[in-house]
Amino acid sequence: MDDLPELPATPLGRYRHYKGGEYEVIGVARHSETLEPLVVYRPLYNASGLWVRPHAMFFGTLEDGRERFTPA
Repeated sequence: MDDLPELPATPLGRYRHYKGGEYEVIGVARHSETLEPLVVYRPLYNASGLWVRPHAMFFGTLEDGRERFTPA
C-alpha cells in the first residue's frame, strides 16, 4: 500500500477543548474504509478509554471562529 496519502503532521501532547476538558493526543490513524485521517486521543479527566475524531474536525474551528482544541 505504497500509494497511501501521507498523514497530516500532528503535534502529540495535551490539548484543551473549548469547553474546558483536557485531552492527550497520542497519535494519528487512518479510517480503514475511507483512509480519512483520525486523531487518536484520550480524556485526562476520566478513564473512558481511547477515542478518535476526524483530524479536520479535531483541529477545526467553531462557528464563532474559536478553535475546537488548543495546545494546553
